[in-house]
Amino acid sequence: MTAAAHRAFDVLVVGAGVAGTTAAIQLARGGWSVALVERQPFPRRKVCGACVAASNLPLLQALGVGDAFQASAGPELRRVALLHGDGSAEADLPAAPAGQPAWGRALGRETLDALLLAQARAAGATVFQPWAVQALLGAPGAWHCELRGQASAALLRLRARLVVDAHGSWEALPTDRPRRRHARSASDLFAFQAAFTGGALPAGAISVLALEGGYGGMVVADAGATTVACCIRRDRLHALRGAAPGLRAGDAVEAWLRRSCTGVQRALQGAVRDGPWLTAGPLDPGVHLHGEDGIFRVGNAAGEAHPILGEGMSMALQSGAMLAALLLGSGGTSPVPSGRAQAALVRAHAAAWRQAFVPRLRLAAVFAHLAMRPRGAAALLCVVRLWPGLLTQGARWGGKVRMAALPAMAQHAPSNDVGIAARRPPSEGPA
Repeated sequence: MTAAAHRAFDVLVVGAGVAGTTAAIQLARGGWSVALVERQPFPRRKVCGACVAASNLPLLQALGVGDAFQASAGPELRRVALLHGDGSAEADLPAAPAGQPAWGRALGRETLDALLLAQARAAGATVFQPWAVQALLGAPGAWHCELRGQASAALLRLRARLVVDAHGSWEALPTDRPRRRHARSASDLFAFQAAFTGGALPAGAISVLALEGGYGGMVVADAGATTVACCIRRDRLHALRGAAPGLRAGDAVEAWLRRSCTGVQRALQGAVRDGPWLTAGPLDPGVHLHGEDGIFRVGNAAGEAHPILGEGMSMALQSGAMLAALLLGSGGTSPVPSGRAQAALVRAHAAAWRQAFVPRLRLAAVFAHLAMRPRGAAALLCVVRLWPGLLTQGARWGGKVRMAALPAMAQHAPSNDVGIAARRPPSEGPA
């Protein structure tokens, strides 16, 4: 493509993670022309706990990847454990209502993202990958976007009537970059994630880690791999690296996890790490929605919860589906709204998003701040030992068994499940 090339679409979706692809699939099925832009080539590993709650499984089926998810994901997650120092407490996870799969499972993002992207292509979305948004100008009804190829210096200009921002946690649209800058703080949280083979973590359980200056989780995901993810405060990370100046950040974090939590020591005894630690951050928990620019936001672009509850993927999937349901209406085939109508829809989407997800953000924030403080973590462990059902109820409050909203179009699952073949990496450049 040359700089002179122009293409027009009904909607531009920025970001091909689970939120962006969910919205793209539904909108393309509704008859809209969809441009889906992703700057990273797939398959990609990503900092993510990998847990997909049972509440999302009907939606995955409706999106056309349910069978492939069931074929690839790790064991059913039926138990939850809280680990702090030498102590632990366990409880049952709540089962989803009858008529749907009862238990969540874990699947690496390199597989889930590829499955959903393949289904977006099958639905008719035009995928631009790896391309990055360099400029976004205009207004609802008449957006102008400039893309730059990540593998070359090529430029591509698109026009779109509506824009969906699904960029994720640590990137931003050009219009948002000044807003997202913030001063460094000792309390900033950085995320780390690694996969291990040959570990001793019991299958079918989620382990939540309460750590001094951080928190984390462990789970057995696809192919029997043990996924370990954690968030650590900037000041704690600085101290760890200062105590071991020759050690990489991820290695310093792993040593800290092993010595500060007996459960981690046991789970990783004899395990071999699969590649280096992935890292990202700082996290930006909270609500990110704002409507003054007329852009619709889903996933972490809309708001981000502390990942201690493992609800990031749920919020991404469900927010993408909620937005598509709003835009397409009850019949699932509404035309693209005019620029003037989009302002009201942005406000309606923000209100629905807040009603559905702000309680999860608040619950996750309370749990995270307790877990990061020694006294809070010790008190939490003591309460959970006396009342294990608190973990079960917390999982229920956190959305593990209930979708925020089930769109009408999600009731009609397609027959063309993309299957495991979606793991193949897509070709580069515009589809």
